[in-house]
Amino acid sequence: MKRVEAVRRCNRLWWLSMVAMHWSTMVHIAVWTPIPGMLPWAAAGMRRVVDRERALAAAWSGIAVEATPAPTAGREKESFGPLARYRWVFGDAQRFREWRWTTMYSFVGGLIACLPGALVLYGLWGLFLAVFGSYLARDAGWEGLWYMFVHVENVPTGLMAGLLGLGVGKVGLWLAPGSVDCHARFVRSTLSPSEQELMAARIAHLSATRTDAVDTSAAELRRIERDLHDGAQARLVAMGMTLDAAEHRLNDDPEAVRALLAEARASSSAALQELRDLVRGIHPPVLADRGLADAVRSLALLSPLAAEVTVDLPARLEAPVESAVYFAVAETVTNAAKHAEAERLWIDITYDAGTGALRVGVIDDGRGGADPDRGGGLAGIERRLATFDGVLAVNSPAGGPTQISMEVPCALSSPKTTSC
Repeated sequence: MKRVEAVRRCNRLWWLSMVAMHWSTMVHIAVWTPIPGMLPWAAAGMRRVVDRERALAAAWSGIAVEATPAPTAGREKESFGPLARYRWVFGDAQRFREWRWTTMYSFVGGLIACLPGALVLYGLWGLFLAVFGSYLARDAGWEGLWYMFVHVENVPTGLMAGLLGLGVGKVGLWLAPGSVDCHARFVRSTLSPSEQELMAARIAHLSATRTDAVDTSAAELRRIERDLHDGAQARLVAMGMTLDAAEHRLNDDPEAVRALLAEARASSSAALQELRDLVRGIHPPVLADRGLADAVRSLALLSPLAAEVTVDLPARLEAPVESAVYFAVAETVTNAAKHAEAERLWIDITYDAGTGALRVGVIDDGRGGADPDRGGGLAGIERRLATFDGVLAVNSPAGGPTQISMEVPCALSSPKTTSC
């Protein structure tokens, strides 16, 4: 059964090579067709195919094929003119490697992958001739019916063809696992970037995420300043004016002073509540005191949706990671309640000690259609997680459900202090 599964995998790799040739054709058409947005679209399809090749090499053969990070969404600009568009393709080493694979090397990879399947099919043809070959040669009038070096014209020659077909099919089954591994090694040799390129891409990625982190911090500081100015500060100023008025009327109108003091007390309570809300928006106390598990449970209890939370964390995470993941989950919960028209929500948080990664899954039963490429909250989550080398994946077909997956590489910082 393992060899049969290997043949199926070979057929899948061959089909993927055909898809790669399709996207190569789309890229060449886009270069010579002045349709706005077509070249980035074709290049994105080309990258998806190549990423699938890498994923299958790792899953089926255990051969990891590294890649430089994909360009940040919204930061690529298409050039004008065929030569400029060709330079756009060839100017980036990763994109050129993808183009080279889909245009030339996918054909070689397809030949490597299709050989076992072709031998199995040819072997089945020999078995077919063993049963029906004599009939086709005698009654159906097929002339020159050959299988390899055997001229099939009667039952004995048909049986010889069947024996040969059985042997050919076994050879195909025997070659299948090796062909899958050979294909994976070929993918690694043609798609792996150099060490210098990986380092340059890493530096560029860190620069981009650092810029996003600085911009996010600046925006957060401006929000805090605005909330303080428009909220608590205004109430404290009003409370001071009320107390000043009460001081001037203390001897003349005690009843009016009592009313003014009550108003000042109400203003102080409102200012205190606004300060608490502001602090909770910066770093919720439950997150600082109890950790991510209880903070997310508290978030789910406050949500208008029927939420189910599953958390498996053996220890506390580092504080910056906890904060980033908490606000990312909070954003997805808010989106589900405000935009997805959802009724139920499922949140699952686990830590994989083997890979050292925190995995978060958020699923809602809303109407779907969420897309981080359109900007908004999901794009903000993606930028927030990228600061910690985290990734965001969204699967949200029209009609729902929406499945959001987050993965952040991180280390545990302290023993578990709360039940998960």
